[in-house]
Amino acid sequence: MTKMATKRFFALLVAGLATCSQADAATMRLSLDDALKIARERNTMLKAARAKNDQADARVVQSRQAYLPKVTLSETVMHSNDPGAVLVGKLQQESAFYDFTTNPMSPDFGDFALDKLNHPAAITDFHTSLQVQQPIYNRDAIIGGKMARSARKAQGFMTDRAAENIELNVKKAFYGLILAKKNLDATEQSIGIMQRYSGEAARGYAAGLVTKSDKLSTEVRLAELRDQKLQIQDAIRNAQDALRTMLALGPDDTVQPVGDLKVDSRLPASAASASADGRSDLKALEAFREVTGYQHDMARAQYLPRVNAFAQQNWHDSSFLGTEGSSWTIGLNVQWNIFDGMATKGKVQEAKAQALEAQYNFQAAKEQSDMEIAMSRRALVSSRERIAVTQKSLEAAKVSFDFIGEQFRTGMAMTFELLMREQAWSWAKMRLNQARYDYCIAKSELEYYSAR
Repeated sequence: MTKMATKRFFALLVAGLATCSQADAATMRLSLDDALKIARERNTMLKAARAKNDQADARVVQSRQAYLPKVTLSETVMHSNDPGAVLVGKLQQESAFYDFTTNPMSPDFGDFALDKLNHPAAITDFHTSLQVQQPIYNRDAIIGGKMARSARKAQGFMTDRAAENIELNVKKAFYGLILAKKNLDATEQSIGIMQRYSGEAARGYAAGLVTKSDKLSTEVRLAELRDQKLQIQDAIRNAQDALRTMLALGPDDTVQPVGDLKVDSRLPASAASASADGRSDLKALEAFREVTGYQHDMARAQYLPRVNAFAQQNWHDSSFLGTEGSSWTIGLNVQWNIFDGMATKGKVQEAKAQALEAQYNFQAAKEQSDMEIAMSRRALVSSRERIAVTQKSLEAAKVSFDFIGEQFRTGMAMTFELLMREQAWSWAKMRLNQARYDYCIAKSELEYYSAR
């Protein structure tokens, strides 16, 4: 293979590898609704929250032990020559014998002969036991079931709030990406214009019509815009990373947002009547108040007795799972904790304090939510007013910049005047984009802080 052919081979190989690596990456054109749908389906934190729902369901299932019987099957094998164990084992196996009928004058005491009682041969006993325990009255366990159901309800509301939180963060990242791209377009537009003016300043300087200071000032402004562009590109990458994380996309996937920073022609009617009553996280706190109330009742119930019934069927045999020696037992067990060293009293006091804490947490969250709604409502109104102001400012700055630009080309305007007008125009574009972004975020936050 010639040297030229070798170079071509490696060039094709590198190009093929690059193509394969790019095949796994994808540019996804997503609207906000598309992004929200993907987040609901794929977001890892939301999946973890749903797994907590499953855990709470499992605890509800466990709480049913307060009503349902418990059935246990066991098998125990014993081999011993202990005199008491041997005698009891033979009685349980129903294999102990004696014979007084064959020779009444010389009866055969069998297993009850003194020598066999004192020095018996070892016995092997397989004990099969089937036991059923049925709760009759366990007050604390019954309350525990109610508490588990309330906790499941609270967890469901918390999962709903987790989904709403993910949706808000997706909206912030999505709108942030749109804002950064619009700012990038505005900055690149300003760079293109300033490059032309910088070129004119350079030609004027070469012709002796512009001072070196004026020529350098255009280059300084051009460097500022390029630095601003680099910062905006970082903001785009950060927004892309945030979206990729929340949508559970691959590290090389790119989101292309479809949409704009849409501003309503008038304020939404729901903005004035927004209320936090019925919000999912507040419902969760209410359910947690129920849980702490049940905890208090459950702690007090430990003062009461517990009643359980049981039934047991036993089989003893010399072989595995044998059924020769059969016996049964039924009974009733009552346990009453008369004094436990003040432990129950301390649990009651602790549960009561936890109930008060849950109540105060709910009140604090309600007050906080009212404040958040008021703040987001003000932000929505002020951002809309800012849009109107900055729109007029942008129009005026553009007219002023175009006028000074024409004056600069004819030598009738100074460089500093051009730079001042260009900065005002660029700044007005950024402020208008920011005001529109703030409106979209304020609207999203108002929906998040209000009940849906």
